Formats: sequence, structure tokens, C-alpha cells
Amino acid sequence: MRRTIFFVFFISFVVSNLFAQNWDINTLHRVNGWDNKFVRNYNKFISRSEPYVAIGVPVAMALTAWAKKDKDLLKDAVYVGTSVAGAFVVAYGMKYLVDRERPYERYPDRVHPYSHESSPSFPSGHTASAFALATSLCIKYPKWYVIAPSALWACSVGVSRMNEGVHYPSDVLAGAAIGAGCAIVNIYVNRWLNRWLFGK
Repeated sequence: MRRTIFFVFFISFVVSNLFAQNWDINTLHRVNGWDNKFVRNYNKFISRSEPYVAIGVPVAMALTAWAKKDKDLLKDAVYVGTSVAGAFVVAYGMKYLVDRERPYERYPDRVHPYSHESSPSFPSGHTASAFALATSLCIKYPKWYVIAPSALWACSVGVSRMNEGVHYPSDVLAGAAIGAGCAIVNIYVNRWLNRWLFGK
């Protein structure tokens, strides 16, 4: 568990230093420049879907478990929900520790903001929550019909945040590492939580 936590923060640290590299802003500039109407609408929809999906999926699982009196599904809902919550807390804590400017603020001549955010840039909170949800679902339900759409949606969230002009690629990579890492660490946390909540 300690190794996993260290790995997540090490990867985040390494990625955070990549913003000094030209590839970070150059890649963002290219992705931000995808202005085809379909691409723009798709990315706008995906970006805005993140909080609803990340919160809605574990809540729907919990409500279904309650209605069916399914204790195993309820355990899965708690695991998925706490993975997303953990990623959110870690990502937003790091935002204010690093306090990185949004790309459209630092490079107003190269990045067009299709939306504006009030919080710092690094890491991407949307991407962290999306990858926490996708990873935790894939761990609990390792079937292709869960893995494929979960991975596609999480990756699309990351790309959409760059297309919107609100995140660098390094923000997105760090968010993905945090989200996936929190879901993995949460396997061990939930073993304790299940004993406390369910007695086994």
C-alpha cells in the first residue's frame, strides 16, 4: 500500500515537472485547435458529463443495492464511490499546493479557453475522478463491456479538458495517475471499511 501511494505521488511529481517542456504547450496548442463542430460538441459534452457520471454511477449502484437488498453490490458501490471521493480530495489538495496557472492564463496568445475555471490547473480533477471511476469499475467488473466504455470515457474526459483549453497534457496525465492510483489503494482501504460497515 505504501509503495502504491509513493508511486502515485512520484508519477505526479515527475509529470508536474514536464510543464517546462515545449511538448506540453505544443501538444495542448494542437489539441485545443481541434475546432471541428462535431469534435467541439463531443468534447464539451464529455467534459461536462464528468461530475454527473462520476457521482451518478456509485449512487445508482447504491440505490439499486438498497432496493434489491444486495449487500455485495452495496460493497461495490462503497468501493467505487470512495475511490472517486479519494481521487477528488487528492487532486484538489494538490491543485492548491502546486498552484499552477491555467494554460489560457499563461499563454493567452496560444490557448483559446472554451470554458473558464476558478481553481489552479495541476492536476486535472475531472481526469482524476474519471480515472478513479473507470479503474474501480474495471477492478470490480473485469469484463470487456465494462472496461472498453469505461476506458474510452475516462480518456475522452482527459482529452476534452485539453480541447477546452483548461489543462496541459501533464495536468491530465497526473490526474489519470492519481485517479487510477486511488482506485488501487482503495482496494486495501475498503477491506477495512467493509469489516467496519458489514462486519466482514
